[in-house]
Amino acid sequence: MGLDDDAREYHRRDPPGKIEISTTKPTNTQRDLSLAYSPGVAAPCRDIAADPESIFEYTAKGNMVAVVSNGSAVLGLGDIGAAASKPVMEGKGVLFKRFADIDVFDIELDIDEVDPFCTAVSAMEPTFGGINLEDIKAPECFEIEERLREEMDVPVFHDDQHGTAIISGAALLNATDIADKELADLDIVFSGAGASAIASARFYVSLGAKRENITMCDSSGIITEERAEAGDVNEYKREFASDVDGGDLADAMEGADVFVGLSVGGIVSQEMVRSMAADPILFAMANPDPEITYEDAKSARDDTVIMATGRSDYPNMVNNVLGFPFLFRGALDVRATEINEEMKRAAATALAELARKDVPDAVVKAYGDDPLQFGPEYVIPKPLDPRVLFEVAPAVAQAAMVSGSARTDIDLEQYRERLEARLGKSREMMRVVLNKAKSDPKRIALAEGTDEKMIRAAYQLSEQGIAEPVLLGDADEIARTADGLGLSFHPEIVDPDERDVTAYGDQLYELRKRKGITRREANELVRRDTNYLGSVMVKAGDADAMLTGLTHHYPSALRPPLQVIGSAADTDTVAGVYMLTFKNRVVFCADTTVNQDPDRETLAEITRHTAELARRFNVDPRAAVLSYSNFGSVDNEGTRKPREAVELLHEDPDVDFPVDGEMQADTAVVDEILNGTYEFSELDEAANVLVFPNLEAGNIGYKLLQRLGGAEAIGPMLVGMDEPVHVIQRGDEVKDIVNLAGVAVVDAQE
Repeated sequence: MGLDDDAREYHRRDPPGKIEISTTKPTNTQRDLSLAYSPGVAAPCRDIAADPESIFEYTAKGNMVAVVSNGSAVLGLGDIGAAASKPVMEGKGVLFKRFADIDVFDIELDIDEVDPFCTAVSAMEPTFGGINLEDIKAPECFEIEERLREEMDVPVFHDDQHGTAIISGAALLNATDIADKELADLDIVFSGAGASAIASARFYVSLGAKRENITMCDSSGIITEERAEAGDVNEYKREFASDVDGGDLADAMEGADVFVGLSVGGIVSQEMVRSMAADPILFAMANPDPEITYEDAKSARDDTVIMATGRSDYPNMVNNVLGFPFLFRGALDVRATEINEEMKRAAATALAELARKDVPDAVVKAYGDDPLQFGPEYVIPKPLDPRVLFEVAPAVAQAAMVSGSARTDIDLEQYRERLEARLGKSREMMRVVLNKAKSDPKRIALAEGTDEKMIRAAYQLSEQGIAEPVLLGDADEIARTADGLGLSFHPEIVDPDERDVTAYGDQLYELRKRKGITRREANELVRRDTNYLGSVMVKAGDADAMLTGLTHHYPSALRPPLQVIGSAADTDTVAGVYMLTFKNRVVFCADTTVNQDPDRETLAEITRHTAELARRFNVDPRAAVLSYSNFGSVDNEGTRKPREAVELLHEDPDVDFPVDGEMQADTAVVDEILNGTYEFSELDEAANVLVFPNLEAGNIGYKLLQRLGGAEAIGPMLVGMDEPVHVIQRGDEVKDIVNLAGVAVVDAQE
């Protein structure tokens, strides 16, 4: 099937459409229903009647946006009517929810006239925290937005106008910098004079472009003052009439620095591109076919051509989804009365700045593994970059507070943390640890220092103040890689070929001389194997923690730190723990990487260590030692080990957290089973520390939870080491390295 048929099948698949309504509170009992509706609902109704602002406290209004259209200008389909526009408006709701966790009702109004349309939308103000106008034809869209902004006390935003303006404005800021030009000096030509073109031209002026340097063309050619005086253009086009004799698009583009296409495909030739000024900037945003193809524009000339389109299969996609979800997120969260020019500029500036930062591996993979690095081929972030939410929304919220649009002030640092939590529980949990790490950064040795991911992680650790990274490996190679990545930082490097590491070799010899190693072998190991070098540095106190494993099998990466650093003084047990985060809960799973067949003493130690780890994430541990038996229901050697481990823990006066077992996995995590059937259990709530009976069960269990349960996994985190060491998994992403480095720093602090 082709794309059209696939889309039809996608939309008609049961249930039809793309959105549904779900509840956010329990509705399982009669009391739940009496709270949700009659008679309990009367109490918040009375409170809102007495204090209208309390509607934000008691209802979903503060997170609810209406996407409103009359279907008069739908995508490239034109005036197809309100009903036919509904799939697009539902899709808009999907994007609001997916990218900014904003709930949406799509409203399709079969009203063409401005007055009744405005009356209908304005009457909906009690329901919604914001209004997103969509796919309304020009020039009516200008009047509708202007009137609703005046009449309503919630943000009203016509995305077709301002979305393209903001995203392309962000691209223009970066493109201007790359081309080494000044925004105020740019000669800018527009092809198209509809809503998005006029709004973009206005916004570029707001960013610093000069009105007199903008030439706008419609299907009849350059919009001139002569045409304006003759009544040949509407009042909105008249704003950008130029004092020239006239001409067509080719005439306008000659000598121009910037071309902005918001018209139709295929109208710009290579010759027209060659007529532009040096290092031209072309935003050919007609969809699906740009005014000139990416290939034709790039090959038209030998200098730098910065090209953006509206297509995802070319670099620099100008996509409105980079704007409207995050504008509304920031506006809603400060209860803004409008989305003003200051807020739009803040959004564009935040997007431009984000494009200059290192791109997460997950984003690179989502777009085909091609390198994404600030430059002519990457002037705006990708829509799937999760950082857009907590970069743009806080910038918008701050601009709203400064400009007077906000009705409530918020702490921006706390706000960023709440936004990260919206992207998943793992971000919320890691924020706890990373904040602790930033309070007292420690030196962390990165054993695989020449690896690109390690270098990028070191840059982020340094830039964010999480740790003081020390890269181990060839200094020249590290410098070349960092330079190639465009990372302007100068990390500490320990290169065993340039630095005298004899003292580390001697220390390794002293540690291992009665375990089959000679002095010469010890010195050779610290020179050629950075896992041994890093381990000895930590043992000697020259580094506070160590990370390795990115390019090694787990056992071979773990062996050097176990030999050199070993387990803590009060234990012989080292274990691997994964933290799994679900939407509303967190569980720590152990042991998932180290102990194949632990005895009862080892199981007890693993439980202690994992509970200590949970507390570093500000989680009060409730531990369950798992089996296929519930509290003696099966009695054999396998079930006795976890049962006896629990007995050891109950006898230990230093164990200050609830723990019980042996128990089955569903008993451990389901309150109704735990407290309904086994009311004698030491756990009064579902367990959040799950200790598996052996490595096989632990490894299988956490991977099933991760893949089938939709959990995000952080780890493996080594517990029980005498000094902080973590062995990451081969192929982990930069964010995983940064996360485990943060855990290692907190370990070192404690």
